[in-house]
Amino acid sequence: MSIDPRNKETDLARIFLEPTNATHRQYEALRAYFVEGVRSAEAARRFGYSPGSFRGLCHQFRQDPRRCFFLAPNKGPKVAPKRDPARQEVIALRKQNLSIYDISEALARSGEKLSPAAVALILKEEGFARLPRRRDDERPAGARATAADVADVRQLNLEPRRFRTKFGGLFLFLGYLAEISFDKMLQRAGFPGTKMLPAGHAMRSLLALKLFGNARHSHVMSYVFDEGLALFAGLNVIPKRAFLTEYSCRIDPGCYPTLMRRWFNAVSQLGLDRGASLDLDFHTIPYHGDDALVEKHYVSKRSRRQKGILAFLAEDADRRVFCYANGDLRKDQQNDEILRFVTFWKKRTGRLPEELVFDSKLTTHANLNELNQRGVNFITLRRRSRKMLDAIRQIPLSAWRRIELEGIARAYRTPRILDEKIQLAEYDGPIRQLTITDLGHEEPTLLVTNQLRRSPVKLIGRYAQRMIIENSIADGIDFFHMDALSSAVAMKVNCDLQLTLMASSLYRLLGAGVGNGYEKAKSRHIFRDFIDATAFVEIDEKAIMVRFQKRAHNPLLLEAGLDKTDTRIPWLGNRRLTLVFG
Repeated sequence: MSIDPRNKETDLARIFLEPTNATHRQYEALRAYFVEGVRSAEAARRFGYSPGSFRGLCHQFRQDPRRCFFLAPNKGPKVAPKRDPARQEVIALRKQNLSIYDISEALARSGEKLSPAAVALILKEEGFARLPRRRDDERPAGARATAADVADVRQLNLEPRRFRTKFGGLFLFLGYLAEISFDKMLQRAGFPGTKMLPAGHAMRSLLALKLFGNARHSHVMSYVFDEGLALFAGLNVIPKRAFLTEYSCRIDPGCYPTLMRRWFNAVSQLGLDRGASLDLDFHTIPYHGDDALVEKHYVSKRSRRQKGILAFLAEDADRRVFCYANGDLRKDQQNDEILRFVTFWKKRTGRLPEELVFDSKLTTHANLNELNQRGVNFITLRRRSRKMLDAIRQIPLSAWRRIELEGIARAYRTPRILDEKIQLAEYDGPIRQLTITDLGHEEPTLLVTNQLRRSPVKLIGRYAQRMIIENSIADGIDFFHMDALSSAVAMKVNCDLQLTLMASSLYRLLGAGVGNGYEKAKSRHIFRDFIDATAFVEIDEKAIMVRFQKRAHNPLLLEAGLDKTDTRIPWLGNRRLTLVFG
């Protein structure tokens, strides 16, 4: 169908002068084009159409001026078969100040089933305002969450009773905390506390969640009614996640170094031996916020640099226990952290570390020289440059010698080495460099150490455990959920690191006490065999008896003498703790 330009206003008037029969935007666009003489491109631009879509619209109109796309869409039925018959009854009940839930129940009793949403829609159509929100005690009976009591040490119930707890394994650590006077230690370190929640009870609550190896976000609010978890902390109920987060923010950062020193001395007195070799490493705790003051660091788990909190960790290679941590590091401070650790170790043990093992990015050549001057042995890697690699390729095969590594379960046991003494910038005197090939890597490995007389087999064998070292540190980080900054219980990094140190020491003490290979077992292994255990707790006037269920590993606990535990727990009414297995 074509439009006669001379009579287009006459032909289109009956359509364009009735805007109720067309959508507003299409009506105005076509009117501007056909009646006002606006060019198609300008009309399309004015009303938000693309030129192609507007040409298609005009073509459809020319083909059939009375097309249905001009008509208003049908928006559904105008009647509600279920609502309309009950409308007058709903209005009458609403005038009696009944809520929508009460109206729905009243209709159901009279045989009219109408949901609260349908009742609310009728009242909205009739212009009724919403009633004020009712208090919890005014609401009708129904399924709802049970509110737990407020954590208060003064409400601790030690009346004789018996109950079941999922956290029975935590009571294996209770004796250690009692022997080191945990509450006094925190008080002397300056940790804050109140009459409702003293410092010892607050930190034991956090430590319990750290010791029980599940992700923080999944086992805090789920177990607020577990009496065993609360009894471990010495409270009527475990504090909620809001308090746990808030408490970690109240602690003065200066309290953590004091607590770390006191804890180090206390666990040493309990019999936690110190090994001769220590593994050092940086760990970046990812940060997912927008704070501009947070620096970017390398995250090995993601193989990229991103915003995060840089933490320095020291782990005893023989005992596999974290013995030092610092989360207050910036980029301009990270190179000197190794020297601060050496000073810390000297003050705590009275001697310098015998050996430090770390990677090439931990510190600088000047600090390596400082370690050598102090008499600290170290093993580290040297960063490879293109010039160094080209020089290594020019060395004749006759200069290399092949060795056989001992006690290492790996495919490449016979690498070729080049043992030489070199000079480093900012390092006084010669330093030993071992260039190693045939280790399964494309490029040679450059090992640097100040141990000039130790055999290459032992040096390479020690550093060949680097992958085991990194796996051990990674396992500790994962098991003690240090990266859980986005969990429901968000804690300050310093507080989380200190809790990790304490939890790691307690696991090592338990493993050393059990023996039978658990001295070097991973914390996850100890948790699975001993800590993740259900128990029944019996409280009487003088003692607290924890009776564990039958488990395959209970004989190891009996052999370790834990069934003879008879320790008074100061924060539990000075009652004696006894453990029964099976």
